[in-house]
Amino acid sequence: MLYVVLFFLMFSLYLYVVLGGADYGAGIVELFSSKENQKITKKTIYRVMGPVWEANHIWIIILIVILWIAFPVYYNIMVVNLHIPLTIVLLGVTLRGVAFVFRHYDAVIDNSQKLYDSLFMISSLITPIFLGMVFGALISGKIEVVEDVTALTFYEAFVQPWCNVFSILVGLFFAALCAFLSSILLIGESDEKNENIYIRKSAIATIVVFTIGLLTFGYGYSNGNVFILDFLKSPFAIVAVIFSAMLLIPLWRTIKKGNKIWSRFFCRITSVFNSTGRFDITFSRYTYYQNRKY
Repeated sequence: MLYVVLFFLMFSLYLYVVLGGADYGAGIVELFSSKENQKITKKTIYRVMGPVWEANHIWIIILIVILWIAFPVYYNIMVVNLHIPLTIVLLGVTLRGVAFVFRHYDAVIDNSQKLYDSLFMISSLITPIFLGMVFGALISGKIEVVEDVTALTFYEAFVQPWCNVFSILVGLFFAALCAFLSSILLIGESDEKNENIYIRKSAIATIVVFTIGLLTFGYGYSNGNVFILDFLKSPFAIVAVIFSAMLLIPLWRTIKKGNKIWSRFFCRITSVFNSTGRFDITFSRYTYYQNRKY
């Protein structure tokens, strides 16, 4: 039964990373575009995301409910020790949704549209960064689990676990991954005139994801991070991530050719193996926290 629950948990996490992550990435792609390309991207995003953007958050709701019911200790540690970044994530999701709606449906067209655009793009960047920082805190072993939380200072209990170099790198990695997913998906949603914009963006995003991933791994290894050490002990995780890296070669080729179907296929398969390898190690942390008193 445990593995059935873990399967649905992993499935929900994967769908949120791919679908919700692509939504965040659309705002990031728009943010790091020229003013001319921002207008093009804005129209494309509205046409693509308009019918489905709210539905993508259902997967994180399912994820939270499964954690709450099946792994209450793990869930309790998350919402207590990481309440600051989780609150920022919640505010980011809310502000991003408000900005997305008002920049398209506001009855008055004035300078407030610029505010909505800025709010949408900035919250699209900040939210995945802090989501990644939460994940980094959970896997880094920095959370101090004690019976009496008053034995720790506020900084030690509620800031240090997520506000550190490793967690920040994980947050940047997730934001870059969102931009990577979105730029590839936008290739298939643009016309022939504008698809070169997203081909170029996806190539840049691929390099950024690979670079930040190496930096995260290198920093974690040099500092004896428990996640990296557990990763090196797991043949399954190593094989999954190596296979994911190998898939970048055909992905890069399909991106350069502007092949809409195969680029999406390799993008999602790459995400599957990348997520699977990390998921295998992540829930070794659950056993660690489950055996601690809290």
